Amino acid sequence: MFISNNSFANVFIFKFAVLKVFDVSKVLIIDDEEKIRTLLSKIISLEGFDVVEAGDIKTGLKKLEIADVDVVICDVKLPDGSGVEATKDIKDKYPVTEIILLTAYGNIPDGVQAIKNGAFDYITKGDDNNKIIPLLYKATEKVSLAKRVLQLERQLANKYSFDNIIGKSKILNASIDAAKKVAGSETTVLLTGETGTGKEVFAQAIHNASNRSKQNFVAVNCSAFSKDLLENELFGHKAGAFTGAVKDSKGIFEEANHGTVFLDEIGEMPLDLQAKLLRVLETGEFLKVGDSKPTKVNVRIIAATNRNLQQEVEEGHFREDLFYRIAVFQISLPPLRERVIDIEELAIFFLRTFTNKTNKKINKISKNYLEALKQHSWKGNIRELKNVIERSVILTGTTELEEDSLPLELQRLGTLDNREKTLSAFELASVEKVHIQKVLNYTNGNKTETSKLLNIALTTLYRKIDEYHIK
Repeated sequence: MFISNNSFANVFIFKFAVLKVFDVSKVLIIDDEEKIRTLLSKIISLEGFDVVEAGDIKTGLKKLEIADVDVVICDVKLPDGSGVEATKDIKDKYPVTEIILLTAYGNIPDGVQAIKNGAFDYITKGDDNNKIIPLLYKATEKVSLAKRVLQLERQLANKYSFDNIIGKSKILNASIDAAKKVAGSETTVLLTGETGTGKEVFAQAIHNASNRSKQNFVAVNCSAFSKDLLENELFGHKAGAFTGAVKDSKGIFEEANHGTVFLDEIGEMPLDLQAKLLRVLETGEFLKVGDSKPTKVNVRIIAATNRNLQQEVEEGHFREDLFYRIAVFQISLPPLRERVIDIEELAIFFLRTFTNKTNKKINKISKNYLEALKQHSWKGNIRELKNVIERSVILTGTTELEEDSLPLELQRLGTLDNREKTLSAFELASVEKVHIQKVLNYTNGNKTETSKLLNIALTTLYRKIDEYHIK
């Protein structure tokens, strides 16, 4: 079956017109021939695009300043300059905007230079009847994708900004103020604090407020790898360095070149790897596994630990010279029990997060529930609070989080009618039976998943099921 060029164009147009119904793109036509400009404007407008016109480059640039133009269709020869040269100026100032160049007399050198200058395409007048509309849809699709990427980048930057660190306590704000002050420098930062206090969130906020924010932020947990695996993870390897190393591999430092490396739980790093890290800090160089030639990088290091590194130095577990290199600027993050005033705000945030994920309509937290949260010691800090709220959302069948959806160890700390709440052994068993049954119902009887949510061993769960005759 034969399909004409016009038929192909119509199929192509229909395919993308459906996508553009709710997203009208703006097109700027720059051409000194009024008849051509008017004809193009009518054709493009019929496809649902918003069209603006200009008769020369100067007028076109002014239109770009006041209108959010997605695609520019520009003649090559204009009274006040070349469309090929104008392409570079437009792309420098409006990198997302795409440019299609039209010429009466196409030549290879101009076409090559146009593409080098950033033009989306370069076509000869006369061909434009069949080519311009399909090209226009391809260009607007590319613009739409680029805008979406920019939007996601902004959302990511906002997500990890200092403004999104939840809490108003004085002790937390002191840590935030210190982090803001050091963010714009190149100084190595050491974040200290208990597990779950938000050290990685702080590290990302520092990175996003720094001059390296456009570059990679790469994190590694030093306690998650054996010595050999951690060395390979940090520095990479050369092909043939060990069995299975069939090609060169980049490590985290190379991946983060010109960006930031976050070394979480640095106190767990083996001593011989600490020496290699010290070399990176002092010279900006390291050796890949199996390599004899140093690799040079430019990275900023943010480290974190829940250990007392000065004590680790005294006990011979951490190098003193490395400690003083990474501890140039220390920021201590407070445990949750020292910022009780922030618990309610954090609980509301996690409640919204998990109700959105589960599509549940829970919009309240009871007074007794909040009181129980505030009395808890929170050894796992914010991470533990997050898990508790998630668990409560799973178990709650009403519009309000009640105390009976809390783990038993938190319920014992709660208050009821301003009196200490006590439960007999029988009552505790009843509550535990109901609690296990709710979680089993939520997981559709998946005992492995249930044991994870309850934070108990699978064997313990089976014993409880037998003990309480749970079906």
